Amino acid sequence: MVASDIVITETGRKPAGFYVPVVAAAGAFFGVFVGAANGSTLMGLLGGAVILAVLAFVLVDVLGTGQEKAGRWGSIALFAVAGMLLGGVPGLVVGGLAGWFFGWFAYWVGFNRYRAKLVPYLTSGQVLWYYTFRVICGVIFFFLIAPIVVVMPLSFNAENFFTFTPEMLRFDPEGYSFKHYRDFFNNPDWQQALWNSVRIAPVATILSVSFGTLAAIGLSQPHVPFRRAIMAILISPMIVPLIISAAGMYFFYSRLGLQGTYWGVVLAHAVLGIPFVIITVTATLVGFDRSLTRAAANMGANPVTTFFRVQMPLILPGVISGGLFAFITSFDEVVVVLFVGSAGQKTLPWQMFTGLREQISPTILAVATILVGISIALLTTVELLRRRSERLRGMSPG
Repeated sequence: MVASDIVITETGRKPAGFYVPVVAAAGAFFGVFVGAANGSTLMGLLGGAVILAVLAFVLVDVLGTGQEKAGRWGSIALFAVAGMLLGGVPGLVVGGLAGWFFGWFAYWVGFNRYRAKLVPYLTSGQVLWYYTFRVICGVIFFFLIAPIVVVMPLSFNAENFFTFTPEMLRFDPEGYSFKHYRDFFNNPDWQQALWNSVRIAPVATILSVSFGTLAAIGLSQPHVPFRRAIMAILISPMIVPLIISAAGMYFFYSRLGLQGTYWGVVLAHAVLGIPFVIITVTATLVGFDRSLTRAAANMGANPVTTFFRVQMPLILPGVISGGLFAFITSFDEVVVVLFVGSAGQKTLPWQMFTGLREQISPTILAVATILVGISIALLTTVELLRRRSERLRGMSPG
């Protein structure tokens, strides 16, 4: 570590030549969006940099830690007032949040707090990469989650529009309504589509879990010939473009008389769900102690008893995780059901697709929000099961 890495004053402050440009750069980034919303990106960039540079110097060098609480509340008030002048009530909320963040950020950088949880021997370059990597991950996460976050408030729009109305932007209660949710629960077309999805997805999940678990256990045996090639074939539905799989299923099931039937859609969705089960169960079997099954066999247990009494309890988290992924795949799938299904098997995603193509129905936003909520709940369950599986296999503390 070089001397320049630890140059701070006797009070613990970093030099103004360090923290002021850093906070100013963050302010310039934020100012770009504010300026773009008000018609001048360049002015927003320059204004954000200058305002945050001055604010950082005042908070760190003038007020210091002795008046940190007052300084941070002042930052919140300043940005909230500016936001109110520029954008009304929404601007007030965004400005208050920005003031809270930049008040915290100035002290975090100015008083070397960013190194508090890091090992002391890291160089400046290593510290920079540590936080740069997290910023990159945060930006990627933002761009992935932003379309979903936008849909949710739009589902409460009181008007039949796919855009934020002036009333919504002003947070006027009259701009919000549950009308689209009521339409979903009262409209027979939507309810029939929901019923079809509820009928199809669980059965497809059961088939996926049954065949996928057996395949994973069989392919985990080292004596099985060509197991790598077989594994590649079984997980190919995840790799092959869905439109190609759907077209192939259409021609194959039409020859068998399954095209346009309930069981045709169920089998098609089961095929799509099996790869998820195979992958999750195979990952669980990696840490499985095979001496347990041999011990059960030596005690006189037959293979079926050994599987259900010894092996299944230990791999159950992986089986349930694969089943949840298979359920989500079936419940959200639309391409295959368009090829294999008929009007009698119109599922919820199919109805949403029809609503976008034939009638611009804002009820789609309400349905999308409900599906997002269901997906979040299921993925949370998957994460809890993953942690339980790691504990059972001794990979993490209990």
